[in-house]
This record gives sequence, C-alpha cells and structure tokens, in this order.
Amino acid sequence: MRQALSNHRASLSTIAIWAMFSRGLEPEFDVAVHKQVAHLEGPAREDGPQIKDLTHLPWCSIDNDDSRDLDQLTAIEEIGLSQMQVYVAISDVDALVKKDSPIDAHARHNTTSVYTSARIFPMLPERLCTDLTSLNQDQDRLALVVEMVFSDDGVLVSSTLYRAMVRNKAKLAYDAVSAWIEGDAELPDAARRVSGMNVQLRLQDELAQKLRVLRRAQGSLEFETFQPRAMFAGERIVDIRQQPQNRARQLIEELMIATNGCTARFLAAHGIASLRRVVRSPERWQRIVDVAHVYGVTLPRQPDGQALEAFLARQHQVDPLRFPDLSLVIVKLMGSGEYVVEDPQGEAIGHFGLAVQDYMHSTAPNRRYPDLLTLRLIKAVLSESPAPYSTDELAELAARCTAQEDAAQKVERQMRKSEAALLLHSRIGQTFDAIVTGADTHGTWVRIFTPPAEGRLRGEARDLRVGQPLRVKLVSTSVERGFIDFLPVH
Repeated sequence: MRQALSNHRASLSTIAIWAMFSRGLEPEFDVAVHKQVAHLEGPAREDGPQIKDLTHLPWCSIDNDDSRDLDQLTAIEEIGLSQMQVYVAISDVDALVKKDSPIDAHARHNTTSVYTSARIFPMLPERLCTDLTSLNQDQDRLALVVEMVFSDDGVLVSSTLYRAMVRNKAKLAYDAVSAWIEGDAELPDAARRVSGMNVQLRLQDELAQKLRVLRRAQGSLEFETFQPRAMFAGERIVDIRQQPQNRARQLIEELMIATNGCTARFLAAHGIASLRRVVRSPERWQRIVDVAHVYGVTLPRQPDGQALEAFLARQHQVDPLRFPDLSLVIVKLMGSGEYVVEDPQGEAIGHFGLAVQDYMHSTAPNRRYPDLLTLRLIKAVLSESPAPYSTDELAELAARCTAQEDAAQKVERQMRKSEAALLLHSRIGQTFDAIVTGADTHGTWVRIFTPPAEGRLRGEARDLRVGQPLRVKLVSTSVERGFIDFLPVH
C-alpha cells in the first residue's frame, strides 16, 4: 500500500498488467512486433485513380480530450434541394498492418485496445495508432471514405464507399464542442482557426439530432450507464468523475451508426459474408417486463423496443438520480453484444438496442480488430480481389473477438474499482450519501455520489430495497482487489 500511496499511476499500472494477464490479454508487444514497427518508414502512401484526393474538405475529428488514436473524421455539405452530403473517413490501418504480420498477430490476439486511467494497452503499437495510422491534424492520411446523402428529415438516400487521401483540419474534443453547441462556451480554438468549421459543426449536430429522433421512434434504447473516470494530477488520482453524455458524443455516435449500417449493406450487396455486431431480441424479456411493473408500467408480452424506450425515457425524466442503476439492470437482462458471421443471403439478426437491422463495427480499426477485418473485406471488394477471409475464418474470429472484448471490459471494470478504492483509502471513517444499487446472495451494493463509486454494504441490510437512499460510513478498501466496504449509518 505504501507504493500505492506514493505513486498511484505506477501502482495501478502494475495491477492493470496482472489483470490483463489473468484475462488472457497480452499487455506488451513482442520482439517481432517491435522489429516490424522499426522498419516502417512513414505513413502509407498510394497513388492511382482508385485514391481520391479529398484533402481539401473541412475534415475534423471529435474524440476524448486525451485521445491520440484518431480513427475517423467527418465533413458535411449541403447539396441540391434540402439534402446533406456527409463524409466519414476511416483510417486505412490495413495499408500498414497486413494480414498475418507480427503486428496483426498481436492485434488478432487481444482484438481490442484496453483503456485504464493509469495506462492504455493499445491494440496496435503506439507509433502506429497515435501517429502513422492515426488521422492526426494537418497530416495527409489514406482512408476509406463512406459518403452518405440524407434528406432534409434525416432519411438516408444513398451511400458510396471508396478510398481517398484526407487531411484533418481540426482535432476537437467532445466536451468543448458540446459546450459550444449548447451555448455554454466559445467555439474551440482548433475549430475557430478553420474557416467555416462552425457551420460544419452546426450542420453535423442538426443532422445527428434528426437521426437520433428517427432511431428513437424505431425503439432505439437510451441508457445512462455508470462509467466513472479517474482524474490525475501528475502521478496521483485527485478525483473521479462520471463521464457525461452530451451533444458532441451524440453527434459522433449517430454518424458512426449510420456509417456502420452503410458498410454492412455494402458487403451484403456484393455477396460477401461479414462480421456483424448484434444484440439479439432479449430472451429474458419477461424479466424486463417484471422490472417495468415495479415502476407501475406494463410492457407488451413480446419484445418491443419502442415500448421499452418509452419506459426508459419516462424513468430518466422522473428519476434521473436512479436512472443509471435502472439502465444497468436492463442492459444485463438484454444480454451483451456479440460478433457473428452473417451470410448475405441470410436474415440479419440486427441490433435490438440500437433499433437497426444492418450493423457492424467498421469505424475504429486502430482500436478494434473487427473493424480492421471489415476494412480488409471492403478493400478487397473495391479492388475486385478475393475475400481475405473464408467464412470459417470469420466464424472463428467472431468468437474470439466476442470473448476478448468481454475480457477487456472486465479488466476495465476491475481497474475502475481499484481506482475508486485508491482515491477513497484516505477517507476511511467518513460518511457519504448513497443509494442501494443491488442485492443478491453475495450481499447488498451501494453507490455513493461524491466521488461516484460503488461498494459493498456490510452489516444488517434486510429491509433495504434497490433505489433506497441511505447514509453510509466507509470502513475499508482494498486497492489490489478493488474492494470498497461501507456500513449503514442509522
């Protein structure tokens, strides 16, 4: 514990490495990967009629404040009679990371980047994902572009896919862009330096909100999950804050959902089996019906996304304090997402939570292996080359990507608990306002608000119910195990 108290980042990094190992994830790159990276001379360059020059477009990236692995750019322009043309550029990672190379082998093993506050474990070496294949500001990069035309009311009219050279004009961050959109702050400096970027962001936001309304009308589910993030000052954690949903995050989310639908339909139209991201219609729907009944709401007997969305929207409005806990309950009952291979002649399973039928992960090839696979499949179609993966290979990779994503999420959850335990260690003996978030045979669980953290309630808790407010006293923490224990204060 002494090391933990003196250097939070180093201690948490050590815990994260062991958490990676214990979940079957590789925290480090091997010698062969380092050798391959050392031989890379610079960003990928390719000429020819198949590569469009779109460096003139007012591209921008919007991501987290500290993100350096930039996967996609967006641009928009008004065309014709009340139509919008949207461009989404996706980093052409495959141009430097070839199938079965040492770098690809590591990426195929982990299948995803793992993000913890103390250390990031990137799927690709940093020189690639934060430099050579990152769509960095003022750098020319190869990309796959998905060009979409939307009607004035947000309906997709057409889409086209092709390869291009692009240049990021403004590296922007979610919170700053959202504050400007909502009128709470000035336009970020990086956007102000680009002529017309303010109009770009307004148009993208307006379209995204139309897309959001349309999806919600189809039964897209809006959750607010508990995802606190540790804040560092130097090597020490000084705070934990809940990551807010905001307009800029919605902007990127909606444009990426639209893009992922276009890439899925593109491969299907060309008769190519692909890796889809699905959330099946809930098998435990009756349990969801029972949860809604507790809140005085009657849901249909068969899975109905629109009815469930109406229930969630109502609860978010009438009880925002407890909505994250309700969200978690419904998410668990729905079941997690998974990767599956879908034949173009078969019926799409779809994504119940997003209320879309055609969906895959294709917009983050620096961070997720399924997106890199999809990029390779699309490039093969565009170049009229054989598919780089057989259906059997895709099936094996789908299972692996699902399993490793689950492992990565468990590492990230474990580290959030250790971060909270570390921050709260010096506050043992203090009391906090809390609410009950769960109860099972293993115990009763509570969430405190400042800082946002969850822990187990010791002592007598027979009469407590989920959602009940109470006062608790912090009695112990274990940074290594991520344990936080409270006692009720009567």
